[in-house]
Order: sequence, then structure tokens, then C-alpha cells
Amino acid sequence: MKKMHDLDVNPLTDIAICCGQTEAFAAAIFAVIDPGDEVVLFDPSYETYEGCITMAGGVPVYVALDPPQWTLCPGKLLKSFTGRTKAIVLNSPHNPTGKVFSKEELEVIAEACCRCNCLAITDEVYEHITFDDRKHISLASLPGMQKRTIITSSLSKTFSVTGWRIGWAIAPAFAASAIRNIHVKITDSAPAPFQEAALTALTSPPEYFEGLKKEYEFKRDFLEKVLTSVGFQIHSKPQGSIFLFAELPKNCLLSDVEYVKELIKEAGVVAVPGCGFFHTKLSMEPSSEASCNYPKRHVRFAFCKSIATLAAAAQKFSDLKNATRYEHPSYTRWLKG
Repeated sequence: MKKMHDLDVNPLTDIAICCGQTEAFAAAIFAVIDPGDEVVLFDPSYETYEGCITMAGGVPVYVALDPPQWTLCPGKLLKSFTGRTKAIVLNSPHNPTGKVFSKEELEVIAEACCRCNCLAITDEVYEHITFDDRKHISLASLPGMQKRTIITSSLSKTFSVTGWRIGWAIAPAFAASAIRNIHVKITDSAPAPFQEAALTALTSPPEYFEGLKKEYEFKRDFLEKVLTSVGFQIHSKPQGSIFLFAELPKNCLLSDVEYVKELIKEAGVVAVPGCGFFHTKLSMEPSSEASCNYPKRHVRFAFCKSIATLAAAAQKFSDLKNATRYEHPSYTRWLKG
């Protein structure tokens, strides 16, 4: 934390080791959210956040990011705060869009937190996976924010060990103590052998992290080329994370869920429907059909796969495109005209 973000963290009082970021986030929510507390989230958002908040008795309040670049509107953010707001959740780099929040956007969030005296809970699992010279900035590193920020992260994405379940929360001592107490009641401890392995992983040389970025950047570009070749619309190239959030082809008649089902049946390629990440209506023309359908027009693809797997998917997409163009009986289910 000192090397990456110039943050001074007391390892004896400010850290809780948990079973992955998922448990660290849940324990953080259970530790600081009381029934009736409001928690601000950005939409679209990873689906587990809301579940943790509602289990704690909290009330999720969504602020829609503006497509197609998924930008943060300061006015909408400030309007979401009330006297009941207890915390804001920030995931950057962002799942599902691949957005990396800019320093200017982070400053807006930090100012709102300080003005309204609320906490911030961050999910920073993709902190080492950023592209095109974009840098991840932890919200806690901004003035006045370390004392009110709970950082959650893990080994899983950086070191491709999602099954090890080693994550952590880094927080002011009062919050870290509460998180540890919750953690002991939920899972008791994180796997000791993998904690030992984590010590080795975290001392990896800079070359490892640079290589990780380059590898994923290549895979991102490869998948983007594959998807655009079959008509997908990539309005916002991922700046980080391991996901590509693509809009369905303009002339596709299917919803995201229908498309994903057909893709599995016809091509053996699996993706995630975008509608599961949306919770609010987007700030486009209120009465427009596009505004109503936008959440059902996106599909999330993961490129954290081997080159062989990505190449196989590319071939399946190519075969499907040729079949639907010339001879596939269900052509009209995929494309219009």
C-alpha cells in the first residue's frame, strides 16, 4: 500500500485477511451498515453488492453512469445523498464495463464523502489490470479519504488464483477491528497454506505486473476484433479489468438474454447478459425506445482465457456468422433484413 498508493497502513490494526474479496466486502458491509442505512452504488454494477447490503438491512441507492463512456455525472451523484447515506461503493477498474474512474471523478466522489461525512467501500480487485497507460488510483489516497475508506481486494485476479480465496480489507482501525470480528463469525480464517503462498506472490517483481497488463491488453484487443467483426458495437474500449461490455449488433432482434441462450446453443460460446448488472433507467431520452431497451442490449464477455480458448471462440463466431448469412434456418432470430 505504501509503494502503490503512498498510504501508511498499520499491519497489526488496519488489515483483515478474509476468504477472498467477496467475503471481505460482505464483512465490511455487515460491520458498518445498520438497518435503514442508505448505500450509494454506481449502475451498472457487480451483482453481489446489492445482496450484501440488503442482508445487512441497508438500502441500495443507484446512480446511473452515463453511456456510452459510462461517465459520472456529479449532479446525479450529489442528488443521491441524503441524511440516511452511510456509505458509497466504488469498483474501479469496473465490472462489467472495464471503466477506470478518472482522478477528476474520484475527486468528485471524495468531496461528496467528506461533505456528507460518509464512508467509502472500494472493490479494487483489478487494480493491477489497466491498459493504455491508464493508472489505477485508490480512492483512499485522495486527501481526507484514508480515514473514511475501506479498501477490499484479493490475490484472485492479479495472480489467477480465484480458487485460493485469499482477500483482504484495509481500513481505519475501528472498521478493521469490526471486520475481523465479523470474519471470525463467518468463516473463522482464510486458508493458511495459501496465505503463505500469498507472501511470495505479493513480492513479485515489477516485470510480472507489467507482463500481466501486456498479456491482458493483447487479449482485450483480440476479443474486440472478434466481436466487431460479427457486428457487436464497442462504444467504450475497456481501460481495465478482464471484461468487454459490448452492445448487440444494431440489426439484432434479440434481447441480451435471448442472444446469450442462442449463442450457447448455436455456437457453444458462453457470455453474461448485461441486464443483470443494471438497476436504474439510463439518463437518455426518457420516452425513447433506446432508453428502455439499453440495459437489455449489452453482453459481457471475459477475456481472461488462454489464447487457444479465445481463438476457438473466434472460429465459432466466424462459423456462426457464415451460417446465419447464407443458410442458417434461424437467421431472423439473429439479424433483421
